[in-house]
Amino acid sequence: MTASPIAKGDDPLVFISAFTSGEKGAIHACTFDSELGALTPVDRSTDVENPFFMTLSRDGNFLYAIHALKFGGEEDEEVAAYRVEGRSGKLSLLNRQSSKGTASCYLDIDATGKAVVVANYSSGNVASYAIADDGKLSEPVSYFKHTGSSVDPKRQTGPNAHSIVISPDNRYAFAADLGIDKVMIYRLDAETATLTPNDPPFVKLPPGSGPRHITFHPNGKHLYVINEMGNTVSVFGYNSETGALTDQQIISTLPEGYEERTHTADLKITPDGKFLYGSNRGHDTIAGYRIGDDGNLTSIGFYPSLGKGPQNLAIMPDGRHLLCANMPGNSVVVFEINPETGALSAVGDSIEIPMPACIAIKP
Repeated sequence: MTASPIAKGDDPLVFISAFTSGEKGAIHACTFDSELGALTPVDRSTDVENPFFMTLSRDGNFLYAIHALKFGGEEDEEVAAYRVEGRSGKLSLLNRQSSKGTASCYLDIDATGKAVVVANYSSGNVASYAIADDGKLSEPVSYFKHTGSSVDPKRQTGPNAHSIVISPDNRYAFAADLGIDKVMIYRLDAETATLTPNDPPFVKLPPGSGPRHITFHPNGKHLYVINEMGNTVSVFGYNSETGALTDQQIISTLPEGYEERTHTADLKITPDGKFLYGSNRGHDTIAGYRIGDDGNLTSIGFYPSLGKGPQNLAIMPDGRHLLCANMPGNSVVVFEINPETGALSAVGDSIEIPMPACIAIKP
């Protein structure tokens, strides 16, 4: 279903998943005008159900998305592979494979484009897949179910793998498990798409933190975890030789004194490594931080997300704009990033998309 002209070669393509089923469930493709800060819809792929999370290959030729007929149901969900058809925004389905779990909620692809990893929330496990030259996914190569629990009697009675992220050096995969307050550490063999538990096998977070999403500093020396239940960001030093993480800092995502119900969702860092942003659902803001030379964070402000429930964030490759998907607010808002202060200011008009859950960018 194509609605607008094909993107120009210098216009980034932005893919946005609509986390719903039936005709409304889709992956929307937009062009992004860097001068105006404007998103323009160009295509919409509807052969996907509940596409909660997506990831793009480094060359932008393939996109991988969660496909779930009944998200979080009893049946295992699927990971779908697509070929990105040039600059048109059109996606061509290549194949689908079982996610080996339920409430599949995160995907990442390695730097060589040979391996995809998935995190499954409800079943509390992670899995990996090999990628063929044509972009198709193999059957699952590795599978690990987490064990344990933590202090919250409602949300932490068992494992809930909420994300899995491959390190910049392509040697390890780190899985944030909300249910057990741990970041699990796996060694990655990209050639075979094999995960192996590392030694040390995990790092423990404070009880009740609920680690959700992970990102690395561009210099590869620090790892950041946003904690859904604790409304904090944890900073770790990263040892690329051993995969070990060293506690460095915990900082709130909320203004001092705020006590109403709210939960974090996502975090992203600017390409120059100067600023980090995290989303607050409930407070409905984007928390901004300056990153010091030592990797630690200093708060620079809290910016209204201009919609309900900011879920996923994305920063354009040139570092000039941040995109915010307000999932229950059914909107995607574009913000300009002040390169000196890190302050956010809304630009252009927001676009309406039902339940926008994830943003992936093809430069």
